[in-house]
Amino acid sequence: VMIDTLLYLKSMDGSMDGVNDSVVSEFVLIGLSNSWKMHLFLFWFFFVFYMGTILGNLFIVVTVIIDSHLHSPMYFLLANISTLDVGLSSTTVPKMISDLFTNCNIISFPKCMTQIFFIHVMGGVEMVLLIAMAFDRYTAICKPLHYLTIMSSKMCVSFVVVAWIVGIIHAVSQFVFVINLPFCGPNKVDSFYCDFPRVMKLACVDTYKLEFVIIANSGFISMATFFSLIVSYIFILVTVWKRSSGDLSKAFVTLSAHITVVILFFMPCMFLYVWPFPATSLDKYLFIVDFAITPILNPAIYTLRNKDMRIAMRRLGKQIVGSNRIS
Repeated sequence: VMIDTLLYLKSMDGSMDGVNDSVVSEFVLIGLSNSWKMHLFLFWFFFVFYMGTILGNLFIVVTVIIDSHLHSPMYFLLANISTLDVGLSSTTVPKMISDLFTNCNIISFPKCMTQIFFIHVMGGVEMVLLIAMAFDRYTAICKPLHYLTIMSSKMCVSFVVVAWIVGIIHAVSQFVFVINLPFCGPNKVDSFYCDFPRVMKLACVDTYKLEFVIIANSGFISMATFFSLIVSYIFILVTVWKRSSGDLSKAFVTLSAHITVVILFFMPCMFLYVWPFPATSLDKYLFIVDFAITPILNPAIYTLRNKDMRIAMRRLGKQIVGSNRIS
């Protein structure tokens, strides 16, 4: 028993002398506020928005799958974005709700790293899918006669596959550096979730070089994708304006929902990842938009302002009511 104990202690000592000499087994998430009244408000805020996100996005996915009239490229991509919104919100909001309810804001080291990984995987996937949605709208508005040929089933599936490949590469390329950082002292994360900039500040080594990795990866991708999408939407509007003698109303209504989602999704990302390690805590409040507000806006924007979706939901509602009457 003594020999086994010594071997265990030696292996532990060796691991501490290695690259990943972490002795921190858990992190404390400071959260958003210490006020009891604010805790109560935030609990109901996150709970209501999270339930709306889950129910709204899953209803979109089910409607697209069941209704054959929605078996088109745009709704296929929309269903994938809705699925991602459920996943992205679920990586942080349930933990936040639990912390506010139990007042236990501790997260283990493995769970913290897992949260970081999935946030960036799904964030990277959603960026690519937003580009795919922009390409879909460009094809539908600017090349309507070739729409079904260009946006074929094979093209749509390719977009989704490429999106997941890009998302995984995006996450892994940063994660491999952070997972091997030594954490041997401070363990208080000034946020309600784990992410690269906040967690890296707690490392026992100088992470100055890793800041450039974050800027070159998350920051550059966020800015490049955002401005590419804005330029593409402007190009679409200009094309429509030239073809319709200045009447932009229909195209603007169609694209305004997409532009709104893009702005709300990318602004917090650019604020945090283009200037890592902020001196203020503003970023954690901005990311409430990405994790709680934007995921519920997607079903509201794409559903309430879309005639085909409203008709499909009525048909689905009638089917459900009819089946209940029969039973």
